[in-house]
Amino acid sequence: MIGTTVRTTAAAGRLAGEYDGEVAVFRGIPFAEPPVGDLRWRPPRAAAPWDGERRADTFGPAPLQPQPPRDSIMYHTNFADRRALVMSEDCLYLNVWTPDPAPAAGLPVLVWIHGGGNRYGHGGQEIHHGRALARRGLVAVTLNHRLGALGFLAHPELAAEDDLGASGNYGVLDIVAALTWVRENITAFGGDPGRVTLAGNSAGAAHICHLMASPAARHLFHAAIGQSASGIGRAEGPLPDQAAAQKQGLRWAEDRDLGVLRRLDGVELVLKGHFGPVVDGRVLTEPSDDVFGTARQHAVPLLVGTNDDEGSVYASLDVLRRLPVEPGTDAVYPLRDADEVRRTARRFTGESRFTYPVWHWARTHTEAAPTWMYRFTRRPPLPAGIPLAPPRDGLPGYGVHHTAELPYVLDNLAARAWPWTDADRQLARTMADTWARFVTDHDPGGGALPAWPRFTGESVMVFGDGTAAVGPIQRLDALRLLDRVPRPLPD
Repeated sequence: MIGTTVRTTAAAGRLAGEYDGEVAVFRGIPFAEPPVGDLRWRPPRAAAPWDGERRADTFGPAPLQPQPPRDSIMYHTNFADRRALVMSEDCLYLNVWTPDPAPAAGLPVLVWIHGGGNRYGHGGQEIHHGRALARRGLVAVTLNHRLGALGFLAHPELAAEDDLGASGNYGVLDIVAALTWVRENITAFGGDPGRVTLAGNSAGAAHICHLMASPAARHLFHAAIGQSASGIGRAEGPLPDQAAAQKQGLRWAEDRDLGVLRRLDGVELVLKGHFGPVVDGRVLTEPSDDVFGTARQHAVPLLVGTNDDEGSVYASLDVLRRLPVEPGTDAVYPLRDADEVRRTARRFTGESRFTYPVWHWARTHTEAAPTWMYRFTRRPPLPAGIPLAPPRDGLPGYGVHHTAELPYVLDNLAARAWPWTDADRQLARTMADTWARFVTDHDPGGGALPAWPRFTGESVMVFGDGTAAVGPIQRLDALRLLDRVPRPLPD
């Protein structure tokens, strides 16, 4: 490949990337010091400058994480090629794709946050690559952030050594550090630091929702895209406060003090426990639900949406114990026979964990700034014989599962060796064009694209079998029922 170099603002030296077709790509750029040793469980520090030229042709190591389940359709791109993932606690690297690495280009910027439940994922996954969007006139950035206990542990000893008394959310602070790097350096890659859209799916979308509630990040992005998850209206309720989060951290630590924990192998630390954002006292100073509930969030244009079968990967029959006791529940979530029980388990899982929180996010934002919502209905063509366990609700197939939209919105169908059709390829072109228009103009419709009215609570853009058209929200009666139920949902 043909090489290319840029000089960043923050570094004394140069970065040597390469061209992938007409797009220049720079991989493995450090945006913070390695969070190792005494820097484990501390806010990220700016990366040290370097002299001369630094090669940027290889993705940095992924954050430490468990091996994804063998039956996961979300974290692997090619089941015939299951190469070992290169991981390290030294993981704070980002990647840039640009069609014009010239300081005067002034191109809009997309910063993508991967999903994975704060346990899995990294910015170098093929499904997240930015080449296709860069070909549409954007600068695309992907990044790593700390995961699991390394990214989200809250603990009294961590709070005691922090000047704000904060603990937890180190992974979220990594995202803020990457956005700060973008503001200071993206001009060198042809990007406009005044036109940054923060986008992501699943846990990445929830992080974006929280950052919209955080004063610390508001000067760093100017529009937002959230796919299939939200940080507010969650089935689990508002984020834990420091007292609750630190109690969880103490249980996890099992009487080991902070000095011992900082000496342990990082692999041991990410294999146990499930962690996520908390009200840490630094980047999140109050629950995000409270901020959105009083219209104090970052008033940026927002595009959000969900898939038709968000619950298929996660549903199990024991979720039915959380059904709300409300008038009309039996009509919305019927349980009259075994087949209905299985369908209701899948629907309730998807609607309570994903669809309702995203709908709630959109609805609470409409008074603050222009908001658009979509519904994704295209069932991806999973290949025959793929080694997947059936969904836990006992129903056949995954349908339009959680993350099904990813190959389409980033126009990365080739990242998954599935039998794509012309309808899939057309839908991918349409969705990627739409996302690119939103990043460029902060309005996803018009021109050669379908007209997309702003969200008012009931109608959405439906991306289906190769087409896009305005249509109704699916099962609005269920969303209204869930809106009447306090959080957390009964357990």
